[in-house]
Amino acid sequence: MENRDRGLFITFEGGEGAGKTSQITRLSDRLSKLGHSVTVTREPGGTPGAEIMRHVLLSGVGEQFGPEMEAMLFSAARHDHVNNVIQPALEKGDIVLCDRFIDSTRVYQGGSGKVDMNFLHVLEDLACEDCLPDLTLLLDMDPKEGMRRAKARRGVDEKPDRFEKEALAAQEKRREGFLSVAKNETRIRIIDASGTFEAVEKRIWKDVKSVMSKKGISVR
Repeated sequence: MENRDRGLFITFEGGEGAGKTSQITRLSDRLSKLGHSVTVTREPGGTPGAEIMRHVLLSGVGEQFGPEMEAMLFSAARHDHVNNVIQPALEKGDIVLCDRFIDSTRVYQGGSGKVDMNFLHVLEDLACEDCLPDLTLLLDMDPKEGMRRAKARRGVDEKPDRFEKEALAAQEKRREGFLSVAKNETRIRIIDASGTFEAVEKRIWKDVKSVMSKKGISVR
């Protein structure tokens, strides 16, 4: 892999059951085989402290503090994540693949959670500074199918997290939210997440390869 001053930051977004984790694994494997150093991470999480925050947020415990405080908890976890995982990886030239990032906050806490978007943008600036994605892949699918997939992937004794157990109407609203955000962000590519894993992987690689080429990063 050629030397660069900064790596490539790719985020994956989408509703529940859209297949982000599976596609991140596939893309990571492909990039590694091409000789690239890859860092795979997720939000909320990515560092020991942020993983603790992840448990608090996804368990629903944080809901009692209200949506604004919950957004602040997400932001605190992101700040730790950016400073201790994402930025260092980019500085050494890695391709960083992150399962959820700022767009999930905009949709889940903003559009769905009714937190003021100006407030969220302030938190975003504080948490990220200039560490923003080069490419965001929005895996889009019918929420009914996403919920079916989310249910199928859980173990018999595994309970759904607070977002997976919400009603279909909430999932449909979030899909609309993601598509709305995508209209205003040129870095976001909408990926049809229906069909086989192989078909979705092919759609993703087309966009990833395009951005890599524009950045002067080898795709062979």
